Amino acid sequence: MKTSKKLIISLAIVCSIGLQAAVAQDIKFSKWFTGGTLRIDCERVGNAYSDELSLKRKLDRYADWHGSRTQLIDPLDNGDYRVELRDAKSGRVIYSRGFSNLFREYKDTPEGRTTVRSFEETFLLPMPKKAVNVVFQRRDAKMNLVDQASFPFDPKSEELGYNYRFGDRTDLEIHGDPAEKVDVVIVAQGYNGAADPQLRVDFYRMKEILFGREPFASHRDDFNVYGVVADVGAEYNTFGIDRYLMTFNLWRLHDMLGTTPCDHIVIMVNNEKYGGGAIYNFYAVSSLHRMAESVLPHEFGHSFGGLADEYVDEDLSYGSLHRTDYEPLEPNITNRVDFSRKWASMLPQGTAIPTPPDASVPRDQCGPLGLYEGAGYASHGVYRPTMNCMMRNYAPFCPVCTKRLEEVFGLYTK
Repeated sequence: MKTSKKLIISLAIVCSIGLQAAVAQDIKFSKWFTGGTLRIDCERVGNAYSDELSLKRKLDRYADWHGSRTQLIDPLDNGDYRVELRDAKSGRVIYSRGFSNLFREYKDTPEGRTTVRSFEETFLLPMPKKAVNVVFQRRDAKMNLVDQASFPFDPKSEELGYNYRFGDRTDLEIHGDPAEKVDVVIVAQGYNGAADPQLRVDFYRMKEILFGREPFASHRDDFNVYGVVADVGAEYNTFGIDRYLMTFNLWRLHDMLGTTPCDHIVIMVNNEKYGGGAIYNFYAVSSLHRMAESVLPHEFGHSFGGLADEYVDEDLSYGSLHRTDYEPLEPNITNRVDFSRKWASMLPQGTAIPTPPDASVPRDQCGPLGLYEGAGYASHGVYRPTMNCMMRNYAPFCPVCTKRLEEVFGLYTK
């Protein structure tokens, strides 16, 4: 019997994810961690041809660990980078999370191909009891994670800094222990302090937008939502894209959060011009434009679920990002290099591959599950699961995106 190379790779990935999940269950939080939170500030410097990471600060956040105490190893093979805590003596991985960053997008811009630039990054990690190595990994040319940088940390011998400035905090909706909930902080930029009469109105609007779509509506009780007032320097025209509203001030952003429980960040910009943006496990941004009810769920799909854009925009400088010899990381797009890893098993029997487009599907409906060409900014060679989706044209989240979001809920609530 002949076994295909793609089948072997797919089986290896499934086994790897299963093994990671088993390892996560085997790690006892109380054995390895104090219950506090370690903050690591780094600087990434480079361009399309270089990528160097340096450690700038180690801070004691003086806050309880707000993340899960059971789901310690990230089972999702997503994100261009990953941070790990490894026991210094045994080398065992005791914590990991995947993430992406603005630098990854910068590399594919015209400026990024010629100019070296620095980017701030901040990581909140469970405080270890023993000496560890804080290890950062990045994807190589074949999309495999390889070690990039390692920084030793011994909690018994190092003096940690502490952040003394932070923004005004409001508890907007609390459903339980932060260690068993998804803790979302809405950071309000452009207000006259906590006493601004418009602030509570806008906090409420953003909070209700967050829970206004499935599957978030059904998981409302799995969330805690906090509000913090802070100017974090979010601006339009990021990388020359007028609507792209982002901030490069990650250290200040986390300074202003203080000790607020924080799994995910939403930056609410007090401006009615259309705009927003997001990076996986980094943050999401939305203005107060009348379309925020659609923009915020879309951007949160990026930052929370690691979902890809499914629309076509050949004018973007990274429009060929997913037309490679390797399967995209994001769960909701494929270039058919290894479609078996994606939603192939979810397709109804007899589905045409690729699936012919059906213009009769209403814009506010996903339509039948299939393999539709046109996604990841490219009109050809990249495919999406349905005709319409939140990640394409602000329709409901499709079954593939919903499945991934449900998986991410479990990383915080199990």
